[in-house]
Amino acid sequence: MRTASPTQRAALLKRDGLKIGNGCEVYPGVTFGTEPYLISIGNYVRITADVKFITHDGGVWVLRHLRNEPDLDKFGPIHIGNNVMIGTGAIIMPNTTIGNNCIVGAGAVITRNIPDNSVVVGVPGKIIGTIEDYYKKNKKQLLKTKGLDRKEKRKILLEQYKDI
Repeated sequence: MRTASPTQRAALLKRDGLKIGNGCEVYPGVTFGTEPYLISIGNYVRITADVKFITHDGGVWVLRHLRNEPDLDKFGPIHIGNNVMIGTGAIIMPNTTIGNNCIVGAGAVITRNIPDNSVVVGVPGKIIGTIEDYYKKNKKQLLKTKGLDRKEKRKILLEQYKDI
């Protein structure tokens, strides 16, 4: 699956039984834990490189030995809404929901539910604003380069950042 594009990777995962919506992208290095069937992903979700979905609590290992209960396990589902971008290296823990129209920053660890229209960063993940706040803060830096070829994009970026 290494040579598959992010869109092809998402389609392959869907074919293999992962609950994943339409228009999704899954980048290399993403893992869906040992119980991928406990994960649901909405439409238009981008999951960038090395994101980890964890659907179980490994700490039960200690309880198994401490309580002499070798069969103990603890699991939890993960729900991702529509139109979500999950940054590189984020970790999504069990029993969490990320709402619609959310941005999860690179390296964030999601340990609780994230409401719709939120931007969350850090360890543990902390909401730092809304999608509208993100737009307003970044409006002057937003460029329309999606879909341009490398040469056109390079020209625009070098002009934009000529003073660096």
